[in-house]
Amino acid sequence: MALKVGDKVPHFTAKDTNGNLFDSTSILEKKPVVIYFYPKDDTRVCTEQACSFRDSYQEFTDLGAEVIGVSGDSTSSHQKFAQKHQLPFTLLSDHDKKLRNLFGVPTALFGLIPGRVTYVIDEKGIIKLIFDNLSGKIHIEKALQMVKKLV
Repeated sequence: MALKVGDKVPHFTAKDTNGNLFDSTSILEKKPVVIYFYPKDDTRVCTEQACSFRDSYQEFTDLGAEVIGVSGDSTSSHQKFAQKHQLPFTLLSDHDKKLRNLFGVPTALFGLIPGRVTYVIDEKGIIKLIFDNLSGKIHIEKALQMVKKLV
C-alpha cells in the first residue's frame, strides 16, 4: 500500500552513491528530508531535475533539510552521474525496487517508466507533501515551498 501524506516513513536501507549502506535512521526524525524518486541517471529530464536540486541544494541545507535522490540505477551509475553533474546530495540505488514498493511510487506512461515522485518529510518522519509529476524542475519548487513551511 502506498504511503500518503500524514504517514510516518518506515525504516529502510539502501546502497548509496559510494556503495555504502545508507540507513534511514541516520537522517529521518532528525531534520526535514526531501526524497525524490526519478526514472534514470543521465536522461534529459532526470538530469535537469538533479541539476535543479543541485542548484537549490544550499537553500535546502540552509533551512536544515537534506535531499536524497532514488532510482533503480546501480551505485556505479550513480557515481558517474553524481561526478559528471557535481551533485552534492546522496543518491540511493533501488535496483530491486524495494524503496519504490515501500513508498508506493507508481510507474508512468502505462507502466513503462518508473515514476517521478517527490516526498517532503518533516523532522518527525511524517510525510507532509507527495508531488507526482513527470516534469522534473517543478519538483524542486514544490519541495522548497513545503520545507519553508516546516521551518
